[in-house]
Order: sequence, then C-alpha cells, then structure tokens
Amino acid sequence: MWQTVTQIFKHKDLRGKILYTLLLLVIFRVVSLIPIPGVDLDQLGQLFAQNQFLGLVDIFSGGSLGNFSIALMGVAPYINASIIMQLMTMAIPSVEALSKEGEYGRRKINQYTRYLTVPLAFLQSYGMITLLQRSEFQILGDLGIYRLLAILITVTAGTIFVMWLGELISEFGVGNGISLIIFLGIISRLPSIVSSAAAAFDADQLMRMAVFAALAVFTIYFVVYIMEGQRNIPISYAGRARGNRLMGGMTTHLPLKINQAGVIPIIFALSLLVFPSLLASLLASARSDWLASSAGFIQKLFEDQLFYGILYFVLVVFFTYFYTWVIFKPTNVAENLQKSGGFIPGIRPGKQTVEFLSYISNRITLAGSIFLAFIAVMPLLIQLFIRMPSLTLGGTSLLIVVSVALETMRQVRAQLIMKQYENF
Repeated sequence: MWQTVTQIFKHKDLRGKILYTLLLLVIFRVVSLIPIPGVDLDQLGQLFAQNQFLGLVDIFSGGSLGNFSIALMGVAPYINASIIMQLMTMAIPSVEALSKEGEYGRRKINQYTRYLTVPLAFLQSYGMITLLQRSEFQILGDLGIYRLLAILITVTAGTIFVMWLGELISEFGVGNGISLIIFLGIISRLPSIVSSAAAAFDADQLMRMAVFAALAVFTIYFVVYIMEGQRNIPISYAGRARGNRLMGGMTTHLPLKINQAGVIPIIFALSLLVFPSLLASLLASARSDWLASSAGFIQKLFEDQLFYGILYFVLVVFFTYFYTWVIFKPTNVAENLQKSGGFIPGIRPGKQTVEFLSYISNRITLAGSIFLAFIAVMPLLIQLFIRMPSLTLGGTSLLIVVSVALETMRQVRAQLIMKQYENF
C-alpha cells in the first residue's frame, strides 16, 4: 500500500490530479456547510432524527440537506436528469442516434442533461421545502413568496455549482466526481451516526451491535470480491506476413467485469425510490380528493418495508443490466476485434462473436446484479432483528462507500500503469 502511495506522488501529473480532486471536494464541503439564512438548525436536526426518508435524501445531497445549505439538493437533480436522458436513448431514435456519434454525441447529451437539471433542481427543491414546511417542526418559519423564490433560486444555483464541481473532477481529476461527492457526504455523516448509536447503546443491544458489525465486514468483503471479479475471454490474433517473414500470432484476453456498472445502479435505484415519496408528500394535501387519496396510498405503500425492499431489489437488478447495456456494446467489441485481426477461438467473427459476447455478458451480469441487489437490501433484512434505525441507513451507505473507493483505486492503478508504459 505504501509503495503505491509513493508511486502516486512520484508522478507529477497524477499527483496534480489527486490534489485537484481533493481541492474541489474541500470546496464542496465548505459550500455544504453554508446554511440558508433564517433556518432553525436545531429543529431541523430533531426532524432528521425522526425521519429515515430525509436521511436517505441526505445521501444524495452529499450532507447538504442536513445543514439546509445553499446546495440543498446536492447532485440528486443531476442524477435524475441523467436517468431520464439515458432512458430517452432507448425510447427516442434521434437521441439514440446522437449517442452513437462518438465524442460529439456524448458532449451534446451531457449538455442536454445539464439543461434538464435546472428545472428538476427548482422543482425538487420546492418539493423538499414544502415537505419540511408541512412537518410539525418550525424550520423556516413563515415564508413569503419573495423569500421562497429567493431560496429556490439559491438552491438551484447551488445544485448547478455542485454539478459543475463533479464534472470538473471527472474530467480533470481522479474518479467519478458525482460518486465522490456522494462518498464525501456519507463519510462526513459517519461521526454523527456513530455518536447517535453510542448514545442509544445499552447492554441489551450488545448482540445487535455485534450482528451489525458482522454485517459490515460481510458487506465489505463480498462487495470487494464481486467488484474485482471478472471473466477473461481468450482472444487470438492471426499471424501476419511481413516481407519474407511470417510474424507469429498473439494470444491475450478480453476482461469482462462481473459488475461492469459499478455503484451507478445503487445510486440510480435509491434516487428513483426517493422521488415517488417526495412527490406523494407534496400531493397529500391536494384539493382533489382522488389525488390526495392516491398520494396517501403511495406514502403508505413506500412505508411498507417489504414492498420497499422488493422494489429496491428489482431496481438494482434493472439498472445493473441497463447501465451494462449502455457501457458495453458487444457489436462494437466484435467489430473492433475483426478490424484488428482478432477472434475468439472456436467462434466465428461477426454475428457469432456478438451473440457469444452478449450471452456471456448477460450471464455474468445476472449473477453480479442479483448479488449487488442482495447486499443492498440486506440492511433492511437485518433490521428485523437488530431494530436500530440509525444503523439501517449505515448499511446502504457502506455499500456506496466501498464501491466508490474501489472504483477510484482502480482508476488510480490504471493511471500508474499508463505512466509505467510511458517510461519505456
């Protein structure tokens, strides 16, 4: 480990990227600690202590919601906009065609995602403020139209600023910027989670704490095991004639990760789970009877732990498949192999190669998605036995923290390997 750290700081470019990433994360953390004027933070803390849903939303705000900062919604609107745009690539042919235009198409889709983030940030911040106003705690006091509009504009601008920081990290730093912002928000909340668990601790809960500690170790071990697991597909290159000499072929392999989507399915699934509850809270007091009753039904439905766990499981599996389909294209891989003279032994180039890669990818993705979904809902299952709400949220957070840390370390190792090749 120390040898790796030493190698990182020996390379000026990599050292600069890491320091740049840390600087932007510090800036985000400072922004997340700047509260909106006129907020009663004591009342807000009491509300969070009684509401797991708000704690879940706070994950995607990077800890900003708990402080009611100027970046109130964090990256949640940007994540929702990304989900909508990726779903549009499947439903709208013109957007799908744009996604296939290489770097130009990627930049245009990113630009549309940013545009969509603005109205989503405005609407979601309005929904969150309305939800907090309807609670029994006096957090904001009486809100006039002008003060409410000023808060909404400020929060929307804060979301765009956080989104910009995340994109800067992804482009010029190390790791996925959005994931690292969520990672930092979870890490910053760990001391308060531990302190609240310690305050509520008594001798009768010793066994429950031991069970949760075992769950944490189990989660870390198996998430690392799955994230690092891969299927190596052998690739052979035919010999080529150069002048009067026949150059021998080469054999290598194509690595297929068991979970190619990383932590993205967890983030997407939790983001969609938060949205219906937030929307139902807004419509609970609607003037229309059927609308209010429908909102009440949705609220009660999502309060059911069994329904919540099943839906969470299904969404994680779906988004694992969906995101794998987005980033891994068997057709493109088969075409690139054929152009470079490579082939899979025993498989014909072209259509058979595409079918073989699709078959292997679907099989390993099924195993990876089910395991990832099981790890995601395991805290809900264990909660039936330990009955400590502060630790239930910690299980989901632990999954995200481990996954983001692994992905970031993988990118750092890739940068180190590139530097070693450049030295030859």
